[in-house]
Amino acid sequence: MNTARLNQLMGFLENSPQEPFILFAIAKEHEKGEQLQQALDYYIQIETNSPDYVGTYYHLGKLYEKLGKDAAAFSTYKRGMEVAKAAGDQHSLSELAGAKMELGDDDDFE
Repeated sequence: MNTARLNQLMGFLENSPQEPFILFAIAKEHEKGEQLQQALDYYIQIETNSPDYVGTYYHLGKLYEKLGKDAAAFSTYKRGMEVAKAAGDQHSLSELAGAKMELGDDDDFE
C-alpha cells in the first residue's frame, strides 16, 4: 500500500467526505495493502451513500468473493447490473453479468 497516496486521499476526503470517487480510491489502496476489512467498509459506504456509482459493484463483489462470501458477491453483482442497466452503462453491465455467471445462477443462491 502506498501510504503517501493514502494520506493524500484522506486529505481529499476531508474536503469532500461523501465523494464516491475518493472513497473508491481509498478502498482500492486498502485492498492493495491487504487491509480487506477497511476496503470492504469503504465499498459499503459508497454502496450505501452513492448507490448509483456503478464502479463499486464489480470491485465489491470481487472482494466478497476473496473473503469467501459468494452469496454476498452474487447479490452485489445483481444489484450492480440493475444500476448499470439504469445508467445505460453496457460495459459495466457486461462485466457484472460475466462475474455473476462465473459464480452460478439464481438457483444456486436463492
